[in-house]
Amino acid sequence: MSPKKSKTQGGSINERIGQIYSSLSKSHKITADYVVANSFRAATMSIDELADAVGISNATANRFARALGFDGYPQFRAELVSGFETMLAPIEGLRSEISIASSSTEVINRSLSDDISNLEATRREYRPDLYDRAVKMILDAENIYIVGYGASAYLGGIMCHALTNYCNNVQANIGTGGPAQVARALYKFTERDLVIAISFPRYSSDVVTLAGQAKRRGVPILALTDRPGSPIANISDLTLYTPTKPQFNSEGIVLCLIEAICAAVAHQSESPVDIAAETTELMLPWLHHGKK
Repeated sequence: MSPKKSKTQGGSINERIGQIYSSLSKSHKITADYVVANSFRAATMSIDELADAVGISNATANRFARALGFDGYPQFRAELVSGFETMLAPIEGLRSEISIASSSTEVINRSLSDDISNLEATRREYRPDLYDRAVKMILDAENIYIVGYGASAYLGGIMCHALTNYCNNVQANIGTGGPAQVARALYKFTERDLVIAISFPRYSSDVVTLAGQAKRRGVPILALTDRPGSPIANISDLTLYTPTKPQFNSEGIVLCLIEAICAAVAHQSESPVDIAAETTELMLPWLHHGKK
């Protein structure tokens, strides 16, 4: 099959390869085998990197792309990336960052500037009514389960720690036996309880699955995520957004959002000063007094 004819076929990369595999040259078949077996890895590669990995020239890599019906390697890679955008975003951001000749000081300065910009963006989009609802959902819940995986699990643990004094029963999935154990814990949750789902790129399918199961059982969902296109945004009853860095997530930004929510919960809870005083008294044996 000629490249021109393959253009009219369309379909996914694997479908295109299947349509013309028997007619490919030996080097193109080797390239096709590599791409099929390593589709995610290939999606991260420049033409130079793919050529080196397969052992072909850049010209051969371009001809392979054209054999599949693309105008050239950039179009081929764009199709390969399709479906992996969220997972590849940090890699592409890092590639872009590395391509800029910078000292460590300049990289640190850019990183801090990105954090400040994202925090300012979060504040500009601040809607008091949404945050009031979020605080009310937390204070009204009989039981709260905070779900997050990867770095979000640790953020969930911090949120759990901050809310414990002001809410009846707060749990987080950090340190549990995995998603199945969390699902068992959520089985008894009802509409009087609350699940707080934390998920940022790269989104965890476990968080999406658990939030979806809770939603089907009528459990209210409060989501913390980065954008309306997030897979947990359309599951939740209420979603609070904060943007993250393009090259990798900034847990610091999310932590600021969590701290702001928890501060509001503490302020709106009953007798917050008494709770703080009693907690401090309880912790006295483990606190350093500064005296010998």
